[in-house]
Amino acid sequence: MLASEAITPPHPSLKPTSTKPNNAPVDPYTYQDGFGNHFSSEALKGALPVGQNTPQVCPYGLYAEQLSGTAFTVGRSGNQRSWLYRIHPSVMHRPFEPYNAGDHGIVDTFDSRTTETTPTQIRWLPFPIAEGLDFVDGLRTIGGAGDTALKSGLAVHVFTAERSMDRRAFCNSDGDMLIVPQQGRLDITTEFGRIMAAPNEIVVIQRGMRFSVALPDGPSRGYILEVYDGHFELPDLGPIGSNGLANPRDFQTPVASYENTESGAEWSVINKYQGELFVAKQGHSPFDVVAWHGNYAPYKYDLAKFSVIGSISFDHVDPSVFTVLTCKSAHPGTAVADFVIFPPRFEVQMHTFRPPYFHRNCMSEFMGLIRGEYEAKKGGFLPGGASLHSMMTPHGPDASTVVNATTRELRPGRVADGTQAFMFESMFQLRLTKWAAEHKQRDLDYYKAWQSIPITFNPDRI
Repeated sequence: MLASEAITPPHPSLKPTSTKPNNAPVDPYTYQDGFGNHFSSEALKGALPVGQNTPQVCPYGLYAEQLSGTAFTVGRSGNQRSWLYRIHPSVMHRPFEPYNAGDHGIVDTFDSRTTETTPTQIRWLPFPIAEGLDFVDGLRTIGGAGDTALKSGLAVHVFTAERSMDRRAFCNSDGDMLIVPQQGRLDITTEFGRIMAAPNEIVVIQRGMRFSVALPDGPSRGYILEVYDGHFELPDLGPIGSNGLANPRDFQTPVASYENTESGAEWSVINKYQGELFVAKQGHSPFDVVAWHGNYAPYKYDLAKFSVIGSISFDHVDPSVFTVLTCKSAHPGTAVADFVIFPPRFEVQMHTFRPPYFHRNCMSEFMGLIRGEYEAKKGGFLPGGASLHSMMTPHGPDASTVVNATTRELRPGRVADGTQAFMFESMFQLRLTKWAAEHKQRDLDYYKAWQSIPITFNPDRI
């Protein structure tokens, strides 16, 4: 039990806020706590070799297989790899063939043939859930930048799914995926064990890890941030100190759990490679890892556990203080991508315009809404929808928010209760796929949100 759960706060308003309903289903799975730890897990006692990684014969007749998340020669502090002890070596599959002959919704070449570009502020109403599709077939790319072959850049996707993956596994050779469920839980089976991810939780599944998604609550929808270079890590805290924001102890990694299917139970392993999908057939479950150890493993995080930092005097601090995870670039202080949230919190600044300020940014900002109403745009920005404010494109609170913020009496209070908005922020300029640019849910009236902002300038009065 976490300390925040074990100690009763002196006042109800000080209790950590959760956006989960009181009757939310309990997560049935067990996890190991910590971020970036070297974990060890075995589903059968004694399945992990003692004192070495590759004995001549592994316990229980298993095969040892290393999954490398970084090059062998990366420094010890950044080196990521895990050893998996499995019933079948993962190489036991038939040749890969093109999946759906390229007829899928994933794009990784962001040029004028496949994408469009515009500096205009863009908003989408909630994306409808496609009928009859599972997680893989329901993936659609919104936009991105860079090149998977060069391990440079990122992509933003949405997924909608109506059915579970049946004897199908997905593997992304192009990058790490940060998955944000918005509607319905995702029951994710991975080579490392099982993860249950509910709305207001995130899951990170790194490059090369095979997984399958079931839908215990029926139709599901959500967002994905994919990075082609590096891995997500916790942001540096600087003068904040040793604690705060997303604390390492609150990240959860699955424990070993395996499937031992009989020969003849055909599985399909779908591999995303350089933006294309390929499929290979095999006669056993890819989730037959009986034990594993290492520091390269999937994990989940409950956004309600984020320890919020903010101003307690005046002015609106920069949203970087809401960063949950970052994927750093070669430029210090600049990210390939940041995952940022705007959680429930206290708002106490005096003599201050409290909503997010008007802004032109040297970064691209893609926003989504998991639930509730975003504090700066109530009405048109809806759960399951999204917005994109491109590099140096002006953006900020809408007209009604401005009026309220400049006329109301400022008192300490709560903001964003029952709400969870998030942002994928990147140093790259994003190009939109034609699917996203021409989607029927694109809100062509978005610009009107700012047109009625009152102009109060008076040169005769300060």
